[in-house]
Amino acid sequence: MSEVLERGARIEQEARFLQDLITEVERVVVGQRHLVERLLIGLLADGHVLLEGVPGLAKTLLIRSLGQAVDMSFSRLQFTPDLLPSDVTGTQIYNPATAEFSNRKGPVFANLVLADEINRAPAKVQAALLEAMQERTVTIGSETHKLPQPFFVMATQNPLEQQGTYPLPEAQLDRFLLKVLVDYPEKADEIKIVEAMARPRPRLDVRKVTTIEQLTRAMGMLDEVYIDERVTQYIVDVVRATRDPASVGLVDLAPLIETGGSPRASIALGVTGRAHAFIEGRAYVTPQDIKSMAHDVLRHRVLLSYEAEAREIKVEDVITQILDNVEVP
Repeated sequence: MSEVLERGARIEQEARFLQDLITEVERVVVGQRHLVERLLIGLLADGHVLLEGVPGLAKTLLIRSLGQAVDMSFSRLQFTPDLLPSDVTGTQIYNPATAEFSNRKGPVFANLVLADEINRAPAKVQAALLEAMQERTVTIGSETHKLPQPFFVMATQNPLEQQGTYPLPEAQLDRFLLKVLVDYPEKADEIKIVEAMARPRPRLDVRKVTTIEQLTRAMGMLDEVYIDERVTQYIVDVVRATRDPASVGLVDLAPLIETGGSPRASIALGVTGRAHAFIEGRAYVTPQDIKSMAHDVLRHRVLLSYEAEAREIKVEDVITQILDNVEVP
């Protein structure tokens, strides 16, 4: 028992800086606490996040502010139809004076990478970035380079304009740990945003509140967050219900789901549940942690059928019904 209490106290102490980090980022990015927390969860879990939202919701400002608060390197990639894989990863440059080639690293070599409007670039460019995300290495010519650690990609998609875009295939969407929907701020928050930003040169200074070393140490402590066997069973039950909704009494959902979540979805629920508990300073995962992360983990992994689209049924509603019907331990 003393060991459990000691571990709980250690995690609570270690996680305190995260609340300071959230508060500092919120000074600049107002009214997006859910989004800030989800980015931190993705960072702690050593995964990547896909954001979907209309322009002007401070997505770029958010990840830049996060990098400043942790003192991490940041780069931004604006994806366009004429982008090449070498524009992302880097290329070889010939030096006539020495008659030799040298490697020039691309913008992917940063701790935080913003892939803006990722669905506007061709498949080969998307694949180059996603390979770097998965392997954490980049090969330029005959040399293989390791990406900096931590390495976190936040990709964005604009849901409004689909003309001339290249939608990410389902297998590539699955590489993202979370898919988060960015909504408009509340009225009170929007008033604060206008008061702070409606000026020629708004102040967007973010203080450094932590270090890469402290963040890396926190990432390593996720393994110490305890997941009970019953909570693990609950995770598996939720994901399996996306494949076979009739098993939890949702017979009507069966024709609406084309493909359910794979075991990667179960793994993602487990690791993000741990990260969610860690941010709250707890040394154990509860079923509520899993419920809190379920929509962001599953919305891009559960594919609906044509019947569901014809009936204008949203994947969020399907996930909610499954959560309401799977027995909670």
